[in-house]
Amino acid sequence: MAAPIAHGVKQLAVLGAGQMGLGIAFVAALRAKVPVLLHDRSPEQVQKGLALMDKLLAKDVAKGRIQQGDATEARDRVQVVNGVPAFRDADMVIEAVSENLQLKQTIFADLAKELSPSVILATNTSSISVTKIAASAVPPGVAPASAEGQKSAERVVGLHFFNPVPVMKLVELIPALQTSDSTLARARSFAIACGKEVTVSKDVPGFVSNALLMPFINEAIMWLEKGVATREDIDTTLRLGMNHPMGPLQLADFIGLDTCLAIQQTLYAGTGDSKYRPSVLLERMVDAQWYGKKNGKGFYEYDT
Repeated sequence: MAAPIAHGVKQLAVLGAGQMGLGIAFVAALRAKVPVLLHDRSPEQVQKGLALMDKLLAKDVAKGRIQQGDATEARDRVQVVNGVPAFRDADMVIEAVSENLQLKQTIFADLAKELSPSVILATNTSSISVTKIAASAVPPGVAPASAEGQKSAERVVGLHFFNPVPVMKLVELIPALQTSDSTLARARSFAIACGKEVTVSKDVPGFVSNALLMPFINEAIMWLEKGVATREDIDTTLRLGMNHPMGPLQLADFIGLDTCLAIQQTLYAGTGDSKYRPSVLLERMVDAQWYGKKNGKGFYEYDT
Protein backbone atom coordinates (compact mmCIF):
# COMPACT_ATOMS: atom_id res chain seq x y z
CA MET A 1 0.00 0.00 0.00
CA ALA A 2 1.28 3.47 -0.92
CA ALA A 3 2.29 5.79 1.90
CA PRO A 4 -0.34 8.41 2.80
CA ILE A 5 0.06 11.79 1.14
CA ALA A 6 1.64 14.19 3.62
CA HIS A 7 -0.61 17.19 3.13
CA GLY A 8 -1.21 17.43 6.88
CA VAL A 9 -4.82 18.54 6.46
CA LYS A 10 -6.85 16.87 9.20
CA GLN A 11 -9.72 19.32 8.82
CA LEU A 12 -10.56 21.56 5.87
CA ALA A 13 -12.68 24.71 5.91
CA VAL A 14 -14.40 25.96 2.74
CA LEU A 15 -15.67 29.52 2.56
CA GLY A 16 -18.48 29.75 0.00
CA ALA A 17 -21.13 27.12 -0.79
CA GLY A 18 -21.72 27.98 -4.44
CA GLN A 19 -20.84 25.69 -7.33
CA MET A 20 -17.11 25.89 -6.68
CA GLY A 21 -17.13 25.77 -2.89
CA LEU A 22 -19.60 22.90 -2.83
CA GLY A 23 -17.55 21.02 -5.41
CA ILE A 24 -14.37 21.47 -3.38
CA ALA A 25 -16.12 20.28 -0.22
CA PHE A 26 -17.43 17.28 -2.17
CA VAL A 27 -14.03 16.04 -3.43
CA ALA A 28 -12.35 16.78 -0.09
CA ALA A 29 -14.93 14.73 1.82
CA LEU A 30 -15.22 11.90 -0.70
CA ARG A 31 -11.73 11.59 -2.17
CA ALA A 32 -9.36 13.07 0.43
CA LYS A 33 -11.63 11.78 3.21
CA VAL A 34 -11.11 14.80 5.46
CA PRO A 35 -13.78 16.51 7.61
CA VAL A 36 -15.01 19.74 6.00
CA LEU A 37 -16.35 22.86 7.69
CA LEU A 38 -18.59 24.70 5.20
CA HIS A 39 -19.70 28.32 5.53
CA ASP A 40 -21.65 30.69 3.33
CA ARG A 41 -23.33 33.94 4.35
CA SER A 42 -26.49 32.77 2.56
CA PRO A 43 -28.36 29.95 4.39
CA GLU A 44 -30.34 29.36 1.19
CA GLN A 45 -27.13 28.79 -0.75
CA VAL A 46 -25.90 26.33 1.87
CA GLN A 47 -29.08 24.28 1.63
CA LYS A 48 -28.96 24.38 -2.16
CA GLY A 49 -25.34 23.24 -2.09
CA LEU A 50 -25.98 20.37 0.32
CA ALA A 51 -28.93 19.21 -1.80
CA LEU A 52 -26.61 19.13 -4.80
CA MET A 53 -24.05 17.12 -2.82
CA ASP A 54 -26.72 14.57 -1.89
CA LYS A 55 -27.72 14.33 -5.55
CA LEU A 56 -24.12 13.84 -6.71
CA LEU A 57 -23.44 11.16 -4.10
CA ALA A 58 -26.66 9.31 -4.98
CA LYS A 59 -25.71 9.44 -8.65
CA ASP A 60 -22.26 7.98 -7.94
CA VAL A 61 -23.85 5.17 -5.94
CA ALA A 62 -26.42 4.46 -8.66
CA LYS A 63 -23.67 4.24 -11.30
CA GLY A 64 -21.58 1.92 -9.14
CA ARG A 65 -18.70 4.38 -8.74
CA ILE A 66 -18.89 4.22 -4.94
CA GLN A 67 -20.68 2.19 -2.30
CA GLN A 68 -23.55 3.58 -0.23
CA GLY A 69 -21.33 3.44 2.83
CA ASP A 70 -18.76 5.66 1.10
CA ALA A 71 -21.48 8.18 0.24
CA THR A 72 -22.84 8.23 3.78
CA GLU A 73 -19.37 8.71 5.27
CA ALA A 74 -18.56 11.52 2.83
CA ARG A 75 -21.80 13.34 3.59
CA ASP A 76 -21.25 12.96 7.33
CA ARG A 77 -17.81 14.59 6.99
CA VAL A 78 -19.39 17.91 5.91
CA GLN A 79 -20.46 20.20 8.72
CA VAL A 80 -22.11 23.58 8.19
CA VAL A 81 -20.72 26.31 10.47
CA ASN A 82 -21.57 29.93 11.08
CA GLY A 83 -18.66 32.24 10.38
CA VAL A 84 -14.88 32.35 10.24
CA PRO A 85 -14.33 31.91 14.01
CA ALA A 86 -15.62 28.34 13.61
CA PHE A 87 -12.62 27.62 11.34
CA ARG A 88 -10.13 27.73 14.22
CA ASP A 89 -9.57 23.97 14.24
CA ALA A 90 -8.95 23.79 10.48
CA ASP A 91 -5.51 23.13 8.98
CA MET A 92 -6.45 24.67 5.62
CA VAL A 93 -9.09 27.15 4.47
CA ILE A 94 -10.10 27.37 0.81
CA GLU A 95 -11.90 30.56 -0.18
CA ALA A 96 -14.36 30.13 -3.05
CA VAL A 97 -16.33 33.37 -3.30
CA SER A 98 -16.93 35.61 -6.32
CA GLU A 99 -14.09 37.17 -8.33
CA ASN A 100 -13.78 40.45 -6.45
CA LEU A 101 -10.40 41.60 -5.20
CA GLN A 102 -11.71 43.83 -2.40
CA LEU A 103 -13.97 41.05 -1.10
CA LYS A 104 -11.12 38.54 -1.11
CA GLN A 105 -8.77 40.99 0.61
CA THR A 106 -11.32 41.55 3.37
CA ILE A 107 -11.80 37.80 3.79
CA PHE A 108 -8.09 37.04 3.98
CA ALA A 109 -7.50 39.84 6.46
CA ASP A 110 -10.23 38.31 8.65
CA LEU A 111 -8.82 34.80 8.24
CA ALA A 112 -5.31 35.95 9.16
CA LYS A 113 -6.65 37.74 12.26
CA GLU A 114 -8.74 34.80 13.47
CA LEU A 115 -6.56 31.79 12.60
CA SER A 116 -3.17 30.48 13.60
CA PRO A 117 -0.23 31.34 11.29
CA SER A 118 0.16 27.61 10.63
CA VAL A 119 -3.19 27.40 8.80
CA ILE A 120 -2.85 27.38 5.00
CA LEU A 121 -5.05 30.03 3.39
CA ALA A 122 -5.89 29.08 -0.20
CA THR A 123 -7.84 31.07 -2.75
CA ASN A 124 -9.75 29.50 -5.59
CA THR A 125 -9.42 32.68 -7.65
CA SER A 126 -9.26 32.11 -11.40
CA SER A 127 -7.67 35.44 -12.35
CA ILE A 128 -6.85 37.77 -9.43
CA SER A 129 -3.29 38.29 -8.22
CA VAL A 130 -2.55 35.82 -5.43
CA THR A 131 0.29 38.11 -4.34
CA LYS A 132 -2.21 40.95 -3.68
CA ILE A 133 -4.42 38.56 -1.74
CA ALA A 134 -1.43 37.30 0.29
CA ALA A 135 -0.46 40.87 1.17
CA SER A 136 -3.88 41.35 2.78
CA ALA A 137 -3.07 38.50 5.18
CA VAL A 138 -0.41 40.65 6.89
CA PRO A 139 -1.91 42.04 10.14
CA PRO A 140 -2.42 45.83 10.35
CA GLY A 141 0.60 47.62 11.76
CA VAL A 142 2.95 44.76 10.86
CA ALA A 143 5.61 45.44 8.23
CA PRO A 144 5.18 43.03 5.26
CA ALA A 145 8.95 42.43 5.15
CA SER A 146 9.22 41.69 8.87
CA ALA A 147 9.48 38.12 10.12
CA GLU A 148 5.90 38.27 11.42
CA GLY A 149 4.58 39.76 8.18
CA GLN A 150 6.33 37.20 6.01
CA LYS A 151 5.16 34.31 8.19
CA SER A 152 1.54 35.40 7.84
CA ALA A 153 1.70 35.94 4.07
CA GLU A 154 3.74 32.87 3.22
CA ARG A 155 0.84 30.51 4.03
CA VAL A 156 -1.33 31.98 1.22
CA VAL A 157 -1.53 30.11 -2.10
CA GLY A 158 -3.71 29.91 -5.18
CA LEU A 159 -5.54 26.59 -5.53
CA HIS A 160 -7.63 26.94 -8.69
CA PHE A 161 -10.14 24.12 -9.09
CA PHE A 162 -12.19 23.90 -12.29
CA ASN A 163 -15.95 23.75 -12.73
CA PRO A 164 -17.59 21.29 -12.23
CA VAL A 165 -15.11 20.32 -9.53
CA PRO A 166 -16.27 16.68 -9.10
CA VAL A 167 -15.68 16.06 -12.83
CA MET A 168 -12.73 18.22 -13.89
CA LYS A 169 -9.38 16.57 -13.18
CA LEU A 170 -7.20 19.67 -13.03
CA VAL A 171 -6.09 21.97 -10.23
CA GLU A 172 -3.92 24.94 -11.13
CA LEU A 173 -1.47 25.79 -8.34
CA ILE A 174 -0.34 29.43 -8.15
CA PRO A 175 2.33 30.58 -5.69
CA ALA A 176 2.30 34.22 -4.64
CA LEU A 177 5.66 35.93 -4.33
CA GLN A 178 5.29 35.36 -0.59
CA THR A 179 4.25 31.67 -0.69
CA SER A 180 6.66 29.34 1.09
CA ASP A 181 7.89 26.08 -0.42
CA SER A 182 6.20 24.19 2.43
CA THR A 183 2.82 25.80 1.73
CA LEU A 184 3.16 25.02 -1.97
CA ALA A 185 4.09 21.39 -1.34
CA ARG A 186 1.23 20.81 1.11
CA ALA A 187 -1.30 22.45 -1.21
CA ARG A 188 -0.13 20.27 -4.08
CA SER A 189 -0.37 17.12 -1.95
CA PHE A 190 -3.86 18.03 -0.82
CA ALA A 191 -5.06 18.58 -4.39
CA ILE A 192 -3.63 15.19 -5.35
CA ALA A 193 -5.42 13.60 -2.38
CA CYS A 194 -8.65 15.07 -3.81
CA GLY A 195 -8.03 13.03 -6.96
CA LYS A 196 -6.68 15.89 -9.08
CA GLU A 197 -3.72 16.40 -11.36
CA VAL A 198 -1.77 19.57 -10.67
CA THR A 199 -0.12 22.14 -12.91
CA VAL A 200 1.74 25.23 -11.71
CA SER A 201 1.50 28.77 -13.07
CA LYS A 202 3.25 31.98 -12.13
CA ASP A 203 1.09 34.66 -10.57
CA VAL A 204 0.23 36.52 -13.77
CA PRO A 205 -3.26 37.81 -14.71
CA GLY A 206 -5.47 34.81 -15.51
CA PHE A 207 -2.61 32.35 -14.88
CA VAL A 208 -2.15 29.80 -17.70
CA SER A 209 -5.76 28.65 -17.94
CA ASN A 210 -7.80 31.81 -18.24
CA ALA A 211 -5.12 33.90 -19.93
CA LEU A 212 -5.49 31.46 -22.84
CA LEU A 213 -9.18 30.52 -22.51
CA MET A 214 -10.87 33.89 -22.04
CA PRO A 215 -9.71 35.54 -25.30
CA PHE A 216 -10.98 32.44 -27.12
CA ILE A 217 -14.41 32.66 -25.48
CA ASN A 218 -14.55 36.43 -25.91
CA GLU A 219 -13.74 36.15 -29.62
CA ALA A 220 -16.55 33.64 -30.07
CA ILE A 221 -18.96 36.07 -28.37
CA MET A 222 -17.77 38.87 -30.68
CA TRP A 223 -18.36 36.61 -33.70
CA LEU A 224 -21.92 36.05 -32.50
CA GLU A 225 -22.32 39.78 -31.85
CA LYS A 226 -21.19 40.57 -35.41
CA GLY A 227 -23.58 38.01 -36.87
CA VAL A 228 -20.82 35.94 -38.47
CA ALA A 229 -22.60 32.73 -37.47
CA THR A 230 -25.33 31.46 -35.13
CA ARG A 231 -24.59 30.27 -31.62
CA GLU A 232 -25.17 26.67 -32.76
CA ASP A 233 -22.85 26.97 -35.75
CA ILE A 234 -20.08 28.59 -33.69
CA ASP A 235 -20.24 25.89 -31.03
CA THR A 236 -20.64 23.01 -33.49
CA THR A 237 -17.65 24.21 -35.50
CA LEU A 238 -15.42 24.07 -32.45
CA ARG A 239 -16.86 20.80 -31.15
CA LEU A 240 -16.64 18.84 -34.39
CA GLY A 241 -13.86 20.69 -36.17
CA MET A 242 -11.47 21.02 -33.23
CA ASN A 243 -12.74 18.12 -31.09
CA HIS A 244 -13.62 20.34 -28.11
CA PRO A 245 -16.00 18.72 -25.59
CA MET A 246 -18.31 21.74 -25.86
CA GLY A 247 -18.36 24.95 -27.86
CA PRO A 248 -17.09 28.25 -26.43
CA LEU A 249 -20.53 29.80 -25.96
CA GLN A 250 -21.87 26.78 -24.11
CA LEU A 251 -18.67 26.69 -22.05
CA ALA A 252 -19.17 30.35 -21.14
CA ASP A 253 -22.68 29.49 -19.93
CA PHE A 254 -21.27 26.70 -17.76
CA ILE A 255 -18.55 28.93 -16.28
CA GLY A 256 -21.06 31.73 -15.70
CA LEU A 257 -21.19 34.85 -17.85
CA ASP A 258 -20.75 37.06 -14.78
CA THR A 259 -17.61 35.12 -13.91
CA CYS A 260 -16.35 35.34 -17.50
CA LEU A 261 -16.84 39.11 -17.45
CA ALA A 262 -15.11 39.51 -14.09
CA ILE A 263 -12.12 37.52 -15.35
CA GLN A 264 -11.99 39.52 -18.60
CA GLN A 265 -12.06 42.78 -16.67
CA THR A 266 -9.26 41.57 -14.38
CA LEU A 267 -7.15 40.49 -17.37
CA TYR A 268 -7.74 43.77 -19.20
CA ALA A 269 -6.98 45.90 -16.12
CA GLY A 270 -3.93 43.83 -15.23
CA THR A 271 -2.32 43.80 -18.67
CA GLY A 272 -3.76 46.73 -20.65
CA ASP A 273 -3.78 44.37 -23.63
CA SER A 274 -6.75 44.97 -25.95
CA LYS A 275 -7.13 41.25 -26.63
CA TYR A 276 -8.66 41.00 -23.15
CA ARG A 277 -11.25 43.77 -23.66
CA PRO A 278 -14.68 42.25 -22.92
CA SER A 279 -17.18 42.18 -25.76
CA VAL A 280 -20.14 44.54 -25.51
CA LEU A 281 -22.56 41.61 -25.85
CA LEU A 282 -21.03 39.88 -22.83
CA GLU A 283 -21.35 43.07 -20.79
CA ARG A 284 -24.98 43.56 -21.81
CA MET A 285 -25.93 39.95 -21.01
CA VAL A 286 -24.49 40.36 -17.53
CA ASP A 287 -26.37 43.67 -17.23
CA ALA A 288 -29.53 41.68 -18.00
CA GLN A 289 -28.52 39.16 -15.29
CA TRP A 290 -28.35 36.37 -17.86
CA TYR A 291 -25.54 34.44 -16.20
CA GLY A 292 -25.82 31.09 -17.96
CA LYS A 293 -26.59 27.64 -16.65
CA LYS A 294 -26.65 28.62 -12.98
CA ASN A 295 -29.73 30.83 -13.34
CA GLY A 296 -31.36 29.38 -16.44
CA LYS A 297 -30.43 31.73 -19.26
CA GLY A 298 -27.25 32.64 -21.08
CA PHE A 299 -26.46 31.98 -24.71
CA TYR A 300 -28.75 28.98 -24.27
CA GLU A 301 -31.71 28.28 -21.99
CA TYR A 302 -31.52 25.76 -19.13
CA ASP A 303 -33.96 24.01 -16.81
CA THR A 304 -33.02 25.16 -13.31
